[in-house]
Amino acid sequence: MAIETSAPPHKRCARAHHIGSLLRPKKLVEKRIAFHSGECTAEEVKALEDEVLPHFVKLQKELGLGVITDGEVRRDVYTQGMYESLDGMTFVPNRPIDEFVPHLPWVQLFNSMGMKQWNSVYCTGKIRRTKPIHVQEFLALKDAVSSEDVPYLKVTICPPTWMHLSHGSAHTYDHSVYANDEEYFADLIHVYREEIKELYEHGCRRIQFDDPGFCFFCSDAMISSMEAAGADYETLLDTYIKVYNAVTADRPADLITGVHTCRGNMKGMHFAEGGYERVARKLFNELDVDEFCLEYDTDRAGGLEPLRYLPAGKQVVLGLVTTKSGELESIEAVKARVRRAAEVMAEGEPRRSYEDALEQLSISPQCGFASVFEGNPITEEEEKEKLALVVEAAKEIWGC
Repeated sequence: MAIETSAPPHKRCARAHHIGSLLRPKKLVEKRIAFHSGECTAEEVKALEDEVLPHFVKLQKELGLGVITDGEVRRDVYTQGMYESLDGMTFVPNRPIDEFVPHLPWVQLFNSMGMKQWNSVYCTGKIRRTKPIHVQEFLALKDAVSSEDVPYLKVTICPPTWMHLSHGSAHTYDHSVYANDEEYFADLIHVYREEIKELYEHGCRRIQFDDPGFCFFCSDAMISSMEAAGADYETLLDTYIKVYNAVTADRPADLITGVHTCRGNMKGMHFAEGGYERVARKLFNELDVDEFCLEYDTDRAGGLEPLRYLPAGKQVVLGLVTTKSGELESIEAVKARVRRAAEVMAEGEPRRSYEDALEQLSISPQCGFASVFEGNPITEEEEKEKLALVVEAAKEIWGC
C-alpha cells in the first residue's frame, strides 16, 4: 500500500508517535564529522543545527504525528546531555573497556569486535547542576512551533541509571567522593528533578527517558553472565526502579513521563534479544511513569503476551515499525498486531474490555532513526514513508 508523504499538513494524530531522533541531512553529518576532526567550530555546527530544526518540525507536522521532537539534532548520540553537563562529572575519552560492566550486551559485542575503549563519563566530584541542560534544546524547539503545538513537544533524556548500568558501583564514581550507590544516586536524583522542574516551568509537558537497560534485563545471555559472576539482577532492577521513582515522584499531573526501551540501535545494529516476560510485571506495575514505549518490530522482542500485566491508567506505545532497514511494513500487519495486543490486555491482569485496552495503546517506530548522528542504514525518504505509515495505521485503528 502506498502511503502519501507529500500532502499538506494533516490534523495531528494522537496515537501516532515517534521515539525521538531523526536522520540528519548529509550536510549536517559532514559538518559534525568536520567538527570532530578540528576542521570547523562548534558555532558553525550550531548554526547548521538551527537551520535544520525548522525542517524537522515541518516534517512532523505535515505527517500529522502526535508528538514533535527536535530530532536530537544537537546530539552526537542519544545519551548526550545530562552527564556531560553536570558539575562533578568528567568526560573520559577512550575509557578502557574493562571499566565497563562485562555482562552488558553492547560491551560483550564490542569485546568480540576487538574494541578496547569507548568514550564515557566518570564522577570525580559532588554532582551539581549549575546550568540548564536540555532546557535550551526545548526552548529552541518551542521557538520553532506555534503555541498550540507546545503541549505536544517531547524532550528525550538519558536515564539516571545509565552510567551506573554501564560501569557498576566500582567504576561509576570516585569512592572518596561517594561512599556507596545510595549517596551517588541521591545527588543524581536531585539534579534530574531540578532539570525536569525547569523544563516544566518553560512549558514542557512530555519527557521520555531512553533506557535500553530495561531490555538488557530481558536478555538470557546477560542474566546468565550476571548469575555466573554472583550478581543479583533482581536487586539491581529494583534499585533502578527506585531511582526512577524518586526522580518522577510528585510530578505535576499534566506532565507525561515515559520510558523508551529497546535492544540497541547503533547504525542499524542491535545488542540484545529476549522478550519482556522476565521484567514486565515489575516494570509495568512498579515503575512510576505514564507511558512505556516498547520495541516490537521483530521476533527478538518476543511476543505480546507480557502486555497482560499492564495496569489500568498506563499507556503503551507499540514500536511496530523498524528503523533499522528501509523495507516498508504492511499496514495490515501493523493493525493486526495492535488488535492482538488489545486482545492480550483484555484477558490480562486486570481484565478489561477490548475497547478499553485499545485506548491504552498507540504506535510508533521501534526506536529513533539516528541514535548516533550518522544514522541508521535508511534513506530520508524511507524514514518519511515509515512515519507516514504509522500515522495512516493509527488513523485506521483509532480514527484520530
